[in-house]
Amino acid sequence: MKTSLKFLVALVLAIAALPAAAALNVFACEPEWGALAQELGGDKVSVYSATTALQDPHRIEARPSLIARIRSADLLICSGSELEIGWLPLLLTQSGNSKIQLGTPGYLEASQYVAKLEMPKVVDRALGDIHPGGNPHIHTDPRNISKVAAALEERLTQLDPANAGTYHSRAKAFLDRWQAAIARWEKEAAPLRGVPVVVHHKAFSYFINWTGMREVASLEPKPGIPPTPSHLAELLDQMKSQPAKVIVYSSYNSPQAAQFLSERSKIPTVMLPFTVGGTERAKDLFGFFDDMIGRLLGVVK
Repeated sequence: MKTSLKFLVALVLAIAALPAAAALNVFACEPEWGALAQELGGDKVSVYSATTALQDPHRIEARPSLIARIRSADLLICSGSELEIGWLPLLLTQSGNSKIQLGTPGYLEASQYVAKLEMPKVVDRALGDIHPGGNPHIHTDPRNISKVAAALEERLTQLDPANAGTYHSRAKAFLDRWQAAIARWEKEAAPLRGVPVVVHHKAFSYFINWTGMREVASLEPKPGIPPTPSHLAELLDQMKSQPAKVIVYSSYNSPQAAQFLSERSKIPTVMLPFTVGGTERAKDLFGFFDDMIGRLLGVVK
């Protein structure tokens, strides 16, 4: 009897020591949305990010491992605006998961909650990789993160009403910290206003708009088209008469084109973390913006 009692007590204690099962499985297409879901959900969510900051989110393979992950998702959160058009539709079709299809509460498209930049007047593939719904890289403006956070809190509460109190309190705490950080970042980034910049891809348009920088050229001859020698030669001539202060490229871009132009124009280059995880400092959303601003100020001041 004593042995049985001891066994039962040990079993109860072991079960009590186990971590609580996550209420929701969240499948994030990009790391920024995975990080945001973790901020708001805490231990009530299990978050998986389909991509990393070292991958081009336009060009992801719909691997069997991703299909397996998305099958168990309760909530899908992606940038949208056709950023994932090359791979997400196949994942959704192959998943057989009715909870996360377009039009369901389990499908959340972040870019639908913000005002988008670079809405094309003409959609023509001859013009490059044009997004009909506007630039999808909304996460580089911290004010957009606030808007998506509000939408995400509402969706988490809808899908998991039992933990609504947790989502509300965590969202409030996050947004309080976030608004304070935005105020600090805007002061720190003041020297960037008006600074002319050459970009590799239009990955930082929202950041440039927020800080008041000026995009004067792109290493890509057309959106999504890799830099060509002839285009780089044209940019070199342009920089002689209209020089930029900095050339930026993202953590997933090859640095070769930026270095080519930098060596010949004497304009410094800066690699920016495209999203959370792009650099050692960009471990979360706060570090992401801290690092972008810090890296730019390091060459602009």
